Amino acid sequence: MHKSPSGRWLTMLVLFALSANCLLLSGCSSGSQPPSGTLRADEKVSQAQPGIPAVPQTATVPAAADQASDVIIVGAGISGLSAALDLGRGGAKVTVIDMASVFGGHAVMSQGSLSIVATPTQKAAGIQDSPDLAFQDFHRWGEDPATDWVRYYVDHSKRDIYDWVDELGVRFSEVVASSGNSVPREHQPIGRGIGLVTPIYRTCLELGTIDFLWNSKVVQLLLVDGRITGVLVRDVRTGSERKLLGKAVILATGGFQSNLDMVREFWPAEFRFPERILAGSGKNSIGLGHQMAKAVGGELVKMDHQWNYFTGLPDPRSPGSNRGLNATNLYGILVNAEGQQFVNFHSWAKEGMPALLKQKHATCWCIFDEASKPNFSVSGSDWADFRKVDKLILQNPKLVKQADTIEKLAELSGLPVKNLADTVSRYNAQVEQGEDKDFGRFGPGKPAFSNKASPKISTPPFYAMQTYPLTRKSMGGVAIDLSCRVLDKQKQAIPGLYAVGELTGLAGINGKAALEGTFLGPCIVTGRVAARTLLKELKVTAQPPLANQSRCTSCHDLQKLLAQPREGYWHFEGVHRTTQERGLDCRFCHSELTPYRADNHRINRQSLTDSCVLCHTAQE
Repeated sequence: MHKSPSGRWLTMLVLFALSANCLLLSGCSSGSQPPSGTLRADEKVSQAQPGIPAVPQTATVPAAADQASDVIIVGAGISGLSAALDLGRGGAKVTVIDMASVFGGHAVMSQGSLSIVATPTQKAAGIQDSPDLAFQDFHRWGEDPATDWVRYYVDHSKRDIYDWVDELGVRFSEVVASSGNSVPREHQPIGRGIGLVTPIYRTCLELGTIDFLWNSKVVQLLLVDGRITGVLVRDVRTGSERKLLGKAVILATGGFQSNLDMVREFWPAEFRFPERILAGSGKNSIGLGHQMAKAVGGELVKMDHQWNYFTGLPDPRSPGSNRGLNATNLYGILVNAEGQQFVNFHSWAKEGMPALLKQKHATCWCIFDEASKPNFSVSGSDWADFRKVDKLILQNPKLVKQADTIEKLAELSGLPVKNLADTVSRYNAQVEQGEDKDFGRFGPGKPAFSNKASPKISTPPFYAMQTYPLTRKSMGGVAIDLSCRVLDKQKQAIPGLYAVGELTGLAGINGKAALEGTFLGPCIVTGRVAARTLLKELKVTAQPPLANQSRCTSCHDLQKLLAQPREGYWHFEGVHRTTQERGLDCRFCHSELTPYRADNHRINRQSLTDSCVLCHTAQE
């Protein structure tokens, strides 16, 4: 199980993210842009495919269109931000457009884990890993991954992900084992998803070469003489439209798993579509990028490669909707509508989803007890506080039933009483024997419980949580080459158009089944590959990266300042030792000093008060 980050860390990250975004929004003036363009009256709207939103047909660019930048990036999720940062560092002028008013897309809400190969963190933990071993794991688990992309990923993940985010200030709390991996390689960043994405976004803000256009929806790609030359943008709040020009466009719009019509349309043929399915992807993962690429000739590939979970819980924050959470307790057991175990819980989605979809009713119940209750988890950076989980979910009788006996629990849950009692009794007996002879979940040589047996379900009260299929990740999407150029049906690149991240099905790296941490990792990698390709194409001379942290330490030698206690510096010394111990970047407390300005470089005492919660949690 993942270790939850401290509340103080998460609070600090959220405070910084909110304040940074507010500063950005207040500092941008839409009035500084030229007047927006609109579609001509004779331009038609294309008919959407079933489940795919309609977009206007390709437009002719008017003479008065705005010259936005060298590169326009559609989407401010982790793949778009990764591309923007490398482009900006390389000297390119970049405009990032997003429908939301905040950065990060679904990545900031995620667990944030990254699959990275042969890292210092692994070596420090005594884990021996290699690109060749990872290559074998990807192919064995994923079944039909894109071999060239897998080879690139395993060979370069240490450089393109680990070294890169480490330089940005991201730190990892642990490396954990997960299904399909020969060795632990799932790196968990401190602060979960927001702890991973915030440093990338923050550094984008410091460069001065990257502009963000919020609350704006790209509804159309502009095509002139066979080349993509810009986008048509609509303000989602006012409805006003304008056309922005650029030398190239990168689509980073995410997947389609929150568009249940598209999910149904491209559902794998070998499985029946469930009676009830919940949307568990990003709010804006609705397939807009797929349709825009298709409208200019882009090809969609392997769209039935969908990675969905069986742990979908209706989101208590959105009653009456189809939104769901990924919630589970891996120290419990899964039973079907007959009250019987039907799958190895630890086989995760690869085996769990097919097994669930073969049941008469595509729903299941997670059964656990009070002793394992602390292991209950909900994916997402906003669910790290167990008190919130307990209040909104575990103590919510509409979502979780609890009783002092298994028999009563079965009655409350609508499960056959004898079946559930027999199932739990047999499971407990096998725990005592030390081997799961039914599903091979634990026992000699099993990694899930190699050091201790799975806990018995024997401590009342007992809990039952009903879950449903939950959409999660798109592992098919817009076809790209190894330079992230969008391809047409003839496998030819469409000039000026690139795609990254989940929109591309994570470049096909996962095939049909995903190793954990192989979603955000490929998002970073494809974003950086697209940036490198464009920097060469645009003939921009790359500049060496200069982190703001380097600027701080070049003038302020903390080691020297803390080496000898000084009268009157007790608080300074205490807080800076603490931040050093935690590996924190200077910008977490001194965000008002970034970006660096020589003529205005002084501490804002009012802003600094926001960082007090980093150490003072107001709890005894």
